[in-house]
Amino acid sequence: MSVESVTWERHDRRSRLLRFAFALGGLIVVLASWQYLELDLRDFGGATAAFADLATRMFPPHLEYAPEIVAPLIETIHIAAVGTMAAFALSIPVAYLSAENLTPNRLTYALGKVIVTVSRSVHTIIWALVFVIMFGPGALAGTIAIAVRSVGFLGKLLGEELEEIDAGQQEAISSTGANRFKTLLYGVFPQIKPAVVGLTIYRWDINVRGATILGFVGAGGIGVHLYTAVDSFAWRTVAIIVLAILFVVILSEGVSAYARTKAQ
Repeated sequence: MSVESVTWERHDRRSRLLRFAFALGGLIVVLASWQYLELDLRDFGGATAAFADLATRMFPPHLEYAPEIVAPLIETIHIAAVGTMAAFALSIPVAYLSAENLTPNRLTYALGKVIVTVSRSVHTIIWALVFVIMFGPGALAGTIAIAVRSVGFLGKLLGEELEEIDAGQQEAISSTGANRFKTLLYGVFPQIKPAVVGLTIYRWDINVRGATILGFVGAGGIGVHLYTAVDSFAWRTVAIIVLAILFVVILSEGVSAYARTKAQ
């Protein structure tokens, strides 16, 4: 009596064909985009020499200029901090509206999704341009731009966290006679607290980097000095500003990593 051997396969023939079709389609899109943009690898040939020339112009960094960028650097950090906290406060109701299991009705759910989509669809620089026109150049425009851009990020991710909560804890609090606000406060928020802290800190880290270039459109921070130095071809000054920005970014990354570890 012979026993037929059975060969296990992870994907059936139809799934393999679909996966191959998607991969082939993706490759075609990439090649078509490359062709449309008229990219040429030969352009990289002169890039090394151009970079070496720029590095020569930037060395040595203009260390005497360092004291003048301390205040703008501090302003950049404050823009990121205040903008992130404002975004955190605004993202809580947005996340509540965009969470399908908690939003009051379909209209509020759609409103939450629209807010998230609009916020995330527009880059921080574009928001900064809008608010510079509205409020004039300065840190206020940059802070509001950071906040508005971050609302979509935090609202979307916190909304997804809310959709995955344990409904049993919410029902247990509600069964004690607690109103809707107390149910959210004691039955929902404790479940997403680690995510709230971690995501907010992570967004602050991103905003520190984003705030460094807002000055290019007049929205305050170190970017104003960087734009001025680049525009006047003061490459040694550009070098010290870039080094200062790099230091702040590395410092914020360390603080963010430490804070996220403690929040878990």
